[in-house]
Amino acid sequence: MSIGEVRPFRRTDRDQLTALVNAHVQAVIPGMSVSVNAVLSQLEREPGEFIVDPWVSERATLVVEQRGRVSAAAHIVRYGSGSDVGPALRGTGEIQWLIYWPDASFWPDSSAAGAAAAQAAVAVLRRWQVTKIAAGGSLPAPGVYGLPEQWPHVREVLERVGFVRGDRTEVVLLADVESLPSSPEHHQGLNLVRTLGVSGTRFTACRDRIEVGYIEIDTGICGAGRVSSHEGWADVGNLHVDEAHRRRGVGTWLVAQAADWLRLARVDRLLDYATTQEMARLAFLERSGFSRLTETTREWRLDI
Repeated sequence: MSIGEVRPFRRTDRDQLTALVNAHVQAVIPGMSVSVNAVLSQLEREPGEFIVDPWVSERATLVVEQRGRVSAAAHIVRYGSGSDVGPALRGTGEIQWLIYWPDASFWPDSSAAGAAAAQAAVAVLRRWQVTKIAAGGSLPAPGVYGLPEQWPHVREVLERVGFVRGDRTEVVLLADVESLPSSPEHHQGLNLVRTLGVSGTRFTACRDRIEVGYIEIDTGICGAGRVSSHEGWADVGNLHVDEAHRRRGVGTWLVAQAADWLRLARVDRLLDYATTQEMARLAFLERSGFSRLTETTREWRLDI
């Protein structure tokens, strides 16, 4: 069995690392792949994470090379300990992602490379003298975060080095926009107002000039040049209907309005998310045309 050489990432690794990233992405999100630039950008900084990324004080990427092949990799960060850093992350070290090729008949020792990457990442975090160690799988692709159920090999390695899964589990769902309903021009006296929201374009349902619900759609989740295979992706930033107006078709009408807008934009895939405890939300999304892609566990921790 050959563990291989554990070393810092080099730019000459970029194509092999991107192939490894995309193999993990595509096990979770059908038809999704990210560009080399997207991978390299995440290794340097994440401008989309405009709140959390400025808290990062150190970052490093490790790869394991076996017989000339990048078989495993881990990207790690350390958050600062100052008062400007959010309390939940202050002083924390995190394996943002750990990925490796599963064992195969033609390459039976990839799991050894994965274990070596995990152990090396933890060793670096401890040298950084972090106060907490966390782990996840936030690759630079929409809908891929936490530890998706499609990566049992990654979960096995993390558990082997002592990580314990968190209590928060979320469901990632995907809809084919063509399968979402189209909306009538009017519905039960509702009028639509379209504005800029906090998480994308906001479609607000108003009745008698009173806001009764809204949905926000972000069509910029792929960023400039991030997704290489397809740019017709969006996600639901927010969806809310006032309690007094629920179960009256307002949510369905809002989804339909958003779908009509996405068709005009030539966007054909829409992602949404919910915790496993949000049963009513999950049922609504599935009735509306969304399908479950994965359950992903968050907040994995390692005792120091």
